[in-house]
Amino acid sequence: MSFPNSHKTVIVLDRSPYFAQSSKQTVEYDVLSKSKSPGLIPAAPITKSLWTSCVESVIEFIRIVYDIFPTQKLIRVVSGVHSLNTWTQKDQGMQQVMMSLARIGPARAGGSEEEYELMHGLSTAIEVLCEPSEIQHELRTSLSETSHNVLNRGRIICLTAIKSEGHIRTLEGCLMDALMHHNKLAAQTDTLLPINHCDLVLVHIVPVGDEVKFSDKPLKEVSPQLSVEVHVTQAGRILYNKLAALVQQYYNLSSTTVTGIPMKEEQNASSSANYDVELLHPAVAHEELKRQVGGHAEGLIIASKEGLPTDTVTLKWCTPKSNLVELHHCTSCHRITPVDVNSRPSSCLTNFLLGGRAVMLEQPRKSGTKVISHMLASHGGEIFIHTLSICRSILEDPPSISEGSGGRVTDYRITDFGEFMKENRLAPITTVPSPENGLLAIQRAKKHIERMTRYWPMVISDTLIFNMRQQIEPLPTLIMKEKIDEDDVMECRKVIFNILGMESRNDPFPTSVTGSRGKGPKREEQYRQFWNELETLIRCYSETSPMHEKVLECLIDCKKPTEDSRTLPSPKRSADKAFAKDKVDASESEQSWKEFDKFQKVTERSSKYWVVRKNFCLSSLKSEYTSPLFRHKTMACEVEKEKERHFRHLTLFAFNHGSKASKAVLDICVAKAATVTESATRACLPASQNKTSTSPILPIQVLLSVSNGKQFKSRAKKVDTKNRTGSLKMPSKCTQHGKRPFTLAPPSRQIIYRIRNKFDTRLL
Repeated sequence: MSFPNSHKTVIVLDRSPYFAQSSKQTVEYDVLSKSKSPGLIPAAPITKSLWTSCVESVIEFIRIVYDIFPTQKLIRVVSGVHSLNTWTQKDQGMQQVMMSLARIGPARAGGSEEEYELMHGLSTAIEVLCEPSEIQHELRTSLSETSHNVLNRGRIICLTAIKSEGHIRTLEGCLMDALMHHNKLAAQTDTLLPINHCDLVLVHIVPVGDEVKFSDKPLKEVSPQLSVEVHVTQAGRILYNKLAALVQQYYNLSSTTVTGIPMKEEQNASSSANYDVELLHPAVAHEELKRQVGGHAEGLIIASKEGLPTDTVTLKWCTPKSNLVELHHCTSCHRITPVDVNSRPSSCLTNFLLGGRAVMLEQPRKSGTKVISHMLASHGGEIFIHTLSICRSILEDPPSISEGSGGRVTDYRITDFGEFMKENRLAPITTVPSPENGLLAIQRAKKHIERMTRYWPMVISDTLIFNMRQQIEPLPTLIMKEKIDEDDVMECRKVIFNILGMESRNDPFPTSVTGSRGKGPKREEQYRQFWNELETLIRCYSETSPMHEKVLECLIDCKKPTEDSRTLPSPKRSADKAFAKDKVDASESEQSWKEFDKFQKVTERSSKYWVVRKNFCLSSLKSEYTSPLFRHKTMACEVEKEKERHFRHLTLFAFNHGSKASKAVLDICVAKAATVTESATRACLPASQNKTSTSPILPIQVLLSVSNGKQFKSRAKKVDTKNRTGSLKMPSKCTQHGKRPFTLAPPSRQIIYRIRNKFDTRLL
C-alpha cells in the first residue's frame, strides 16, 4: 500500500545563534499611551526574535493540519538532535509540541552551534522518517497480500538561513548520504521502513526589511529518492502567510471567505457591522462549483483577504437555522479551521456555530435566483462545511421518467422496467455459500443481469416483440434462461409456427406502430421487422447452450423461404409446387381456394387497380360458348356447365385479387381452363372444322373486345357485339335453363393481359 508524502511530515527548526537576533517585527503592547496626554513619552518598542517568529508560524501550520486532519496526517518537530514528539496518536497534538518547545528553550546568541547544527537536524529527520507510523506498522504486520508492499514516503520542511548556493548543494548531499545510510539500516531490521521517496523543502528566513539574496526554486528531482525545493521569505506575518500557502499546497486545501457576517460592535452594542472570516478546508468541498455548466458568477473567486498568496471563494452569510431537521440534504462535509483563529470575527463565528446553530452560505448572484451551495454546522464539538447540491435537490420529488427534455413525453418502457427490477432483486444472505462453478454470489448475480439485458430496448417504439408479449410468450422468458430442455424448445417452436401461420393467413399485425405522419407501416413491413427483431433476440442467446441453438435453427428454417419468395403467400407457394409436380387433384384445389377466399375478404383497394367482379367472368364465358360457332342443339348447355365448373377457380381468383394475381396460381387456373376449353371445343365442332381449326374462340378475346368497345376481330367475328356500351346479352340457349342475362363491367387491363398471355401460350 502506498502512502502520500503528506502522511508523515518532519519540521526541522534551525536553533543556531542566527535565529536569536531580532526579526524587526514590533509587538504592540502600550495600549494605554493613546489615552494619555500628548506630551507623554511612549515606551520603547519590543521586537520578536527570528526563533519566536518561526515557532509561532510552525504552531499555526500544525494547528491547521490537526484541525482538518486530526488522525490521518502526522507531524513531528525536530531541532538539532532532539525529536520533540513521536508518530503515535497521543503525541500528535499542539500541547505536546508546545511543551517540548518550552523545554528546549529559545535560540541563544552565544550558544554552541555543534549541538544544534542543521546537519544533525536533517540526519535526525531522515531517522524518524524510517520509523513506521501506527497504521504502517499495522499493515506491515498483517497477513494480507499487501503487507510487504507498504511504501514509505515523507516530507521534510526545514526553516533555516541559507548562506549561499553552495550551502544548498551541501545540504542536498548531506541529506542524500543520510538517506542511503538509513535505508541500508532499515533493510536489515524489521522495525524500520526504508524511505521510498522524500521531499526536502528549504525555507530561507531573513528579518523584516532585509535584502533577500536568493529566489524561490521550484521542486526538482535530485535522485529517484529525493526532491528539493527552496522558498525565500521574511519573518513575521509574511512567514506565516508563506507557511499557510504551503499547507494548502501540500494537503490540498482550499479557502472560503464568509462575507456579510452581522456582529455587534464592542463599543456600541446597539449597532452592528458586517465582517468577513476566511476558512480553510479540503478542496473537495468546491468540486461542485467547478462543475457548474454556466461558469461561476463574477466575484465568486477573489484574492485572499487575509493576505495569503492564494485565491478564496466568497460565499454570503444567510439567515441561520436552528432546526437541523429543516436543513437541506448535503452531498459531503469536511472539517474547517479559521485562517486567523485569534481574531474577533473568527472567534464570534466559531462560538456561534458551536452553540448548535447552522448557517447557509449562498453564491454571489449573477441572476435573480438565490443559489445556496454550502452550509456551516457543528457536530460533536467540531465545525464542518457541508456541500449542498446546487442542482435539483434530491429530497424533492424526482421528475417523471416519461418527461423528456422540454417537457416532451417519451415512450420509455416504464412498466416493463418495473417488472424487470422486481425479477432481478438481490436477496441478502446470512451465510457465505460455497462458490458454484468457481463463481461467488455477486459474480453469479452480475452474470445473471448480463444475460437478462443482452437485448432489452429502452423505448417502446424501438421494439415489436416486447409489445406483443401475449402472442410470443413464453419464447422471451425461455430463451433468456441459462438452461432449457426439449419441452422448452418445443414451446419456442410453437410460438414461431403460430406467428408464421398468422402471416400466411395475412392476419393484421397484433400491435400497431404509428409513424411520424400518423400512419403505420404496411403489414408486410411489420412482419419483416418482427422477424428481424426476433432473430436478433434469439441470436443474443444462441451460444448459451445447444438447445438455444436449436431455437435459432428453427427460426432460420422458417424465415428463409419468406426471404426467398417474399411476394408469394403460403397457399400460392403450395399451388406452385403442386403445378410443378402435377399431383394436386381437383378436391384439394377446391378446398385451398375456399380457404384462400375466406381469408382474403378484407383487401385494400388501390387507385391503380380495379376489382373484377365475378359476374363479369361468368357472363363472358357463357356468352362465348353460346356463340354461333358452338351453337349445336344437344351440346351447348353441357359445354356451358362444364366450362363454368372448371373456370370457377379463375373467376374467384380474378374477383378477389385483380391485378395482384400470383403467377403460380394463375398458371394452374390457366392450365386447367385451357385443357377443358380444347376438349370441349373439339367435341362441339363438326368433324371438318375440327380438323382444320387450330385457334378456337377463347373467352379472353371476348373480354378484350368488350373492354375496348370494339367488334370482335379474326376468330371472334361471329360473336354478337351489337351492344357497344360494354354489355353482352346471353342468347336464349342459356336463358332456357333458368339463367339470367349477365352484365359485364370494365375489367382491370393488367389482369386481362396476363390471362390473355397465358391462354395464348397454352393453346395457340
